[in-house]
This record gives sequence, C-alpha cells and structure tokens, in this order.
Amino acid sequence: MITNKNYLLGRKKYSRPQAMLFANNAGSIVDGFYVPNGLEINAATPSNATPEDLDQYMILSDDNRGEISFRQNRIEKRERTINGRMRSYHVADKLTIDVSWSNLPSRSFKTVPGLVAEPGGSMQTKPGQKTPVLIPEGKSIYSSNNLYEYTTDGGAGGVELLDWYENHPGSFWLYLAYDNYSNFGRDESAYNNLNKYNEIIEVYFADFSYSVAKRGGTTFDLWNISMTLEEV
Repeated sequence: MITNKNYLLGRKKYSRPQAMLFANNAGSIVDGFYVPNGLEINAATPSNATPEDLDQYMILSDDNRGEISFRQNRIEKRERTINGRMRSYHVADKLTIDVSWSNLPSRSFKTVPGLVAEPGGSMQTKPGQKTPVLIPEGKSIYSSNNLYEYTTDGGAGGVELLDWYENHPGSFWLYLAYDNYSNFGRDESAYNNLNKYNEIIEVYFADFSYSVAKRGGTTFDLWNISMTLEEV
C-alpha cells in the first residue's frame, strides 16, 4: 500500500474530504480511515512504487456538484399465503446513486500536477522559482497557485471523469464521505467521523453524459456532467 492516512488528510483542502472517490480497489482500514491501495492518478511516483501501484484512484471535486441522490432497490420475492397475509423473501438491498456537476472545469490542473506521495513530502521546484521547497505530502507543486489549479479542491475535472468512465466498463469502488455515523457503530466515538470516508460500495456505471457548456480561452472549458451508478 502506497497511499496512507496522512496523504489523504493532506490531499483534502477543507476540514472534510471530498464527498466521492473512485478506486480500483476496496483499500484497507488504517487507524480507522478507509485508505485506497496504490497511487492517485497524477501522483508523483515514489521510489518504491511498482507499475501495479499507478493510477489506482481518483478524488472527485465538490465544485458545483449537485446533490448525491440515493435510491434503495429492495430485491425480494413477495407472495400471499393461503390466509391472505403477505410473505417476503428478502435477498438484498442495492443502491442506485445519481450525481451531477454544472460548470465543472474540464481539467483540475493546468498540467500534470505531480501530487506528492512521498512520506513527509519532498523537495520540488515550483513554477517561477529557482530554489526547491518542501511540498507537504498529499499536495501538488501547483496547489498554492490558483493560476495552475482550476478546481478549488484539486478534485477531478470533466476530462478526468470522462477518462475514468471510458476505462471502466466493469465494476470499481466508490468511497463516500457524508454523515452516516451509524456505519461506525452506536457508541460515542461513532459520532466523530466526519473527516473520514465512511462507506465503500462496488458499483458499475449505469449512465454517463456530459456537455460542453462554455469554452475557455487558453485555460479550460466548463462542462456539465451527470452520472448514475448502480451497486454490484
């Protein structure tokens, strides 16, 4: 496992992580945090990385994201008995998730950001500077310069979302961060997990559509995107 808890904590911009993360694996639980295995797309490659570690997950942006709509699909067989009462043979409950973005930048960064995955960060030279500086773990060399970062939280832009869709005809894993404290139990500590991904679901794309709402000059376009995900 390359990614660790400190990387995810450094990767988010605000007090809570971005609401959604796509991954090729279910990850591991590290110090109570769900952490995907491998490296984030566009992460700088650490010295101990293998080809199998590359491009394993992508953090989605909260920029201009609409509501995340959950629909429960109860799979069961119902029939009435001889006395008229209904009997149900319950199989499973499966989710359908709808989400959309309006005016999402077509790219998250101006160029490959080189997100730092080295423990403790690494020394890199930022654009326009000659002296290398320490870039904290989970940050990019562009993260402090808004001219180079187009989504405010560094999450995926339109092209990244489309690329993930085109390369995932099969299932993948969806990490969710929203207030669903019961996933952590019923005791007092269950209420203290807003800064974590709290649910992981294996899903397929059921629908994906996008439109180019506005074309930019020399920086980026603005896309409208909607998608539907179905639990495996």
